[in-house]
Amino acid sequence: MPLGTDALGRDVLSRLLCGGRRLVLTAGAATLLTSLVGGAAGVLAGLLPVRAGDAAQRLFDVLAVVPPLLLVLVLAAGFPGSAAATVLAVALATAPFSVRVLRAATARLLTTGYVETARARGDGALRVARHDLLPQLAGTALTEAGLRFVASLHLAATAGFLGLGGSGAEPDWGRMVSENLPGAPLATAPFLLPTLLLVTLSVCVGLLADRYAGAGAEAAKGATR
Repeated sequence: MPLGTDALGRDVLSRLLCGGRRLVLTAGAATLLTSLVGGAAGVLAGLLPVRAGDAAQRLFDVLAVVPPLLLVLVLAAGFPGSAAATVLAVALATAPFSVRVLRAATARLLTTGYVETARARGDGALRVARHDLLPQLAGTALTEAGLRFVASLHLAATAGFLGLGGSGAEPDWGRMVSENLPGAPLATAPFLLPTLLLVTLSVCVGLLADRYAGAGAEAAKGATR
């Protein structure tokens, strides 16, 4: 046991590995759901006329009024021990921001010269969206997905810290912090390592999203020339 044991004598290293896998899967599933639903809704709202787009966006803005943590607490507490409830709660809490960002990006691209040229030569809406909009939105969507993943990580870890979203026997970085907080002065590894790993993972995901978003934007520019 290279990292020692926690307050209950459990191997810290094995719980870190299992808890990290579970947390990443939960945040990844929530991010995927957010990207599919929020991204599609944002692009659609950007393509619609202004009033119709505003009406579509207001449906998601209702969720944005509710504090994300409260939404996670309600769904996770209503379905105790359900990882799916945590995924759904995190996705609902983060989707409104994806809708707003991608709608603004879509509306901006519609005013660019190459989209207007595509429309002038008779390209239909689907062709314009596929060949002119989606390649240009790839960088924005990737950056947005990275931000949503980091937000999902924090919300899922908070749910684990509060004892929600899974059975008490399942390891979770947030739950590990909560369980080992009282004994932190005596054994720092079980409490400190999950916190450091969560921060490190969040920073790395943000840096990767920025890097590949820039690469995607350059590729999209080359494709439209």
